[in-house]
Amino acid sequence: MLQKAPRRTRERILELSLRLFNEFGEPNITTTVIAEEMNISPGNLYYHFRNKDDIVNSLFAQFEAEIERMLTVPAGRRSNMEDVWLYLHLMFELIWRYRFFYRDLNDLLSRNRKLELHFKAILAHKIKVARQLCEDLRSEQSLEATDQQIGAMATNMVVVATYWLSYEYVRNPRRYSEQQAIADALARGCYQVLSMLGPYLRGDTRVLFEKLSGEFLKKLSDEGRGALEFL
Repeated sequence: MLQKAPRRTRERILELSLRLFNEFGEPNITTTVIAEEMNISPGNLYYHFRNKDDIVNSLFAQFEAEIERMLTVPAGRRSNMEDVWLYLHLMFELIWRYRFFYRDLNDLLSRNRKLELHFKAILAHKIKVARQLCEDLRSEQSLEATDQQIGAMATNMVVVATYWLSYEYVRNPRRYSEQQAIADALARGCYQVLSMLGPYLRGDTRVLFEKLSGEFLKKLSDEGRGALEFL
């Protein structure tokens, strides 16, 4: 049986740094802390990364590669509501995996010109994809909206998705890292973004949206009652 090759030190540094940045915030973690957690010398860490910005940029390169693969629309056919739902879930899961970029966004962009330019491009690409999804639904007569309304919806969807985890953190910081709280927060984010389409949906897509929304809201209500009974 073949055994997995041990992960290289560089990969382990990135994996640990991502966890620390996510848990404690990038501004609160130094290269000294990372080296201590890795049980390596600072010199060994600097052999792989010149400084903390180098680590941040390497993590962003990973994130950027993953999000570029995700920001594609189905080839050869128009998107449908299932595509929108899947896209939102995958997007929120990716945002959660690299959540420190979003939670510390303003601070990071003010200090890192490369991140500023690349994150702007990612936001523009997200809006383009959201707009394409809406236009595909309109082409299938599942959505009734003007170009201006679709443009506003696409921007609003990206704004909510970008800052949703920050909102959830402020809303309930003590449960922010609990597994069930994470799952609920991501699901609420998907629903909140999708709800922007609700007033514009027509036909079977509207019926499907109302069914999914009803099931989701009932689940939230049941979980809320369970939490109150537990308390």
